[in-house]
Amino acid sequence: MTTPEILSLIPARGGSKGIPRKNIRLFGGYPLIAYSIAAALQAETVSRVIVSTDDPEIAEVAQTLGAEVPFLRPAELAADRTTDLPVFQHALNWLAERENYHPEIVIHLHATSPVRPKGFVDQAVRLLLEHPEAECVRSVVSPGQNPYKMWQIDPQSGYMIPLLAIPGIAEPYNIPRQQLPGVYLQTGHVNAIRPAAILGGSMTGKTILPLIIDTLYEVDMDTLADWDRGEWVIAHNPLDMVQPEEEA
Repeated sequence: MTTPEILSLIPARGGSKGIPRKNIRLFGGYPLIAYSIAAALQAETVSRVIVSTDDPEIAEVAQTLGAEVPFLRPAELAADRTTDLPVFQHALNWLAERENYHPEIVIHLHATSPVRPKGFVDQAVRLLLEHPEAECVRSVVSPGQNPYKMWQIDPQSGYMIPLLAIPGIAEPYNIPRQQLPGVYLQTGHVNAIRPAAILGGSMTGKTILPLIIDTLYEVDMDTLADWDRGEWVIAHNPLDMVQPEEEA
């Protein structure tokens, strides 16, 4: 039985606006991207770790940390509104054309979600391998607020309208939270995807399995306030998380 080829791809553009140069800004004493690279390098199932960046400095830091940077991403794929899909399609097409490399699974690790439990990447890969009918495994967390208790405001009348409805329940926003359907919020900790889904135009496909992460690990670096909270979380909680210094 052959070992499946698993590619971990970490996108990291240079022009971040909310937190300038955030991908190589020090977080807990290491460049932010170091945590995602370490999570991929330490995973037993991952075959290759590649960083897709447009920035030579990020590329140099990533290589120092043990990742491959076989190409620099074109500038048009590093704009403020560039989504993940064309970035991943570019990487897969580049590897297929230049190296005849075709991974069985692609692992998407967001550099902005650095606080990951040990073994979490392997859990995602193994779950997807165990379910050949699935196209993706995505990390999710129970959100702090239930959307069944959320509202919209009608722009014409100014009255509030419930955001969501539940068949058979007249006023879900007025019942106890414990009686509402469970909901989950996607996170950037790990997204294991079949390449066919990506090349077909989706970062998840249609059949998606959940991998639930503890809320203690939910840190997403979009603002400086997020950064301060993340530093507090790793300093004050006994988390069994991936640490860059554990790299081989």
